[in-house]
Amino acid sequence: MALCEGIIEIVEEEARRRSFSKVKTVCLEIGALSHVAPEAMKFSFAAVAARTIADGAVLEIVEQPGLAWCMACSTSVAIARRYEPCPCCGSYQLQVTAGEEMRVKELEID
Repeated sequence: MALCEGIIEIVEEEARRRSFSKVKTVCLEIGALSHVAPEAMKFSFAAVAARTIADGAVLEIVEQPGLAWCMACSTSVAIARRYEPCPCCGSYQLQVTAGEEMRVKELEID
């Protein structure tokens, strides 16, 4: 719920900056390693958006893959979870480079 409240705050701040009064769609980008459950976000968003500028808005979620740099084989690799081995060489010396983000990517306004 707190994450959805933060999203609504971002949307309302953008509405003040750009002078719009209604949001039809919120496109949210969520990384695979962000520990955010997309289905829980969709469920919570409708409740939090009620009686706000985003009341009735559709929440679209674009999931981004997790990426890491393997220090052992110097390769950028896709990972589904933290602490899994490099799919190329089996090393656990991975540095996450993408997939931790959660951000409002787009707003469709009225």
